[in-house]
Amino acid sequence: MNNDIERILIDEKELSGIIADIAAKIDRDYSERVKNGKKLLLLCILKGSVVFMGDLMKTIETPVEIDFMKVSSYGGGSKTSGAVNIILDIHRTDLGNCDILVIEDIIDSGRTLSYLCEYLRLKGANSVKTCTLLDKPSRREVDFTPDYTGKVIPDEFVVGFGLDYDEKYRALPYVGILKRSVYDK
Repeated sequence: MNNDIERILIDEKELSGIIADIAAKIDRDYSERVKNGKKLLLLCILKGSVVFMGDLMKTIETPVEIDFMKVSSYGGGSKTSGAVNIILDIHRTDLGNCDILVIEDIIDSGRTLSYLCEYLRLKGANSVKTCTLLDKPSRREVDFTPDYTGKVIPDEFVVGFGLDYDEKYRALPYVGILKRSVYDK
């Protein structure tokens, strides 16, 4: 798999630093809210965000709960379909007491998270904010800015640290740029 990587964009050491920085900001913003009775719910968007969320939740000092949703705007491969599909929904009766922090691996068009944030507000969440490891604002198709961003990256096809191409490369311990010859066939 390493032979399919054009170059490493973010190595393990930088990833650890990014996660520590985001965790400190989350602690700063949510610790008092949790002390005052609100629940901080990290909502992982499967599958790509699971590695990022796992490391992030171990670094956050504020008590958190976790849950999962599977939401897709990809029809497979490297192109987005534009339609947002909820494959696995969140089912909780206490959303009114939850400050939801949606954890995403990467934001491209912004359509999925924009839709998801409105959906969670309509379901009754106390608040909804977003946290992404990677952001590609050059690909944005809707007006959307994440609340917490690990790193802004160029418009390259990236894999590793949970991000995949055709269900491969997720277990790489870094974020790398995939060679165009792998996905542009």
